[in-house]
Amino acid sequence: MDVKIEESWKRVLQDEFEQPYFEQLTRFVRQAYRTSTIYPPAKLIFSAFDSCPFHQVKVVIVGQDPYHQPGQAHGLCFSVSDGVPFPPSLQNIFKELQSDLGKPVPASGNLEKWAGEGVLLLNAILTVQANRAGSHQGKGWERFTDTVIRRLAAEREHLVFMLWGAYAQRKGEGIDANRHLLLKSPHPSPLSAHRGFFGNHHFSKANAYLLAHGKQPIAW
Repeated sequence: MDVKIEESWKRVLQDEFEQPYFEQLTRFVRQAYRTSTIYPPAKLIFSAFDSCPFHQVKVVIVGQDPYHQPGQAHGLCFSVSDGVPFPPSLQNIFKELQSDLGKPVPASGNLEKWAGEGVLLLNAILTVQANRAGSHQGKGWERFTDTVIRRLAAEREHLVFMLWGAYAQRKGEGIDANRHLLLKSPHPSPLSAHRGFFGNHHFSKANAYLLAHGKQPIAW
């Protein structure tokens, strides 16, 4: 199957695109876009990959599914398009970044700059129906993104995986902690951020680890 995705990822994942489950997933997604309002826009489904090639990944942040309100989702987890108000979890991410590294809260919630620095902003599920959070669970995306994480963990060295909340931590269960840095904390959602997301210092810990292994730190 010819999937429109950045070339290095296409090479790494080509065998996955030939799996029967992925063909079924593709049929489901195409039908969903024809019959419902689905986010992100179809051309942006693989934005996280297109903006951060396989061999440039340094940090992986794992989200769940895209924002389901109009104009928010553009294919990168936690990120919103320019000019869109910050959702609560993103507000809390920026608060922790400010506390940890002294970075001012940016004017835009668009995290494409992070992707360009080597941060793969990976949602576990890559599509969602408007106003229905979790509506595309169990259709095959989870298997696909599990494979993405496995390939990164197996073929790359000294990556940082930021696993915020129980869902993300389950996605990271197979990663070798002797080979990569696993940073775990509660989710930045207002429901859980005060239970340990605030004060986790994940941004400074990630950069210290990258520096220790001869890599350029992220300009968060």
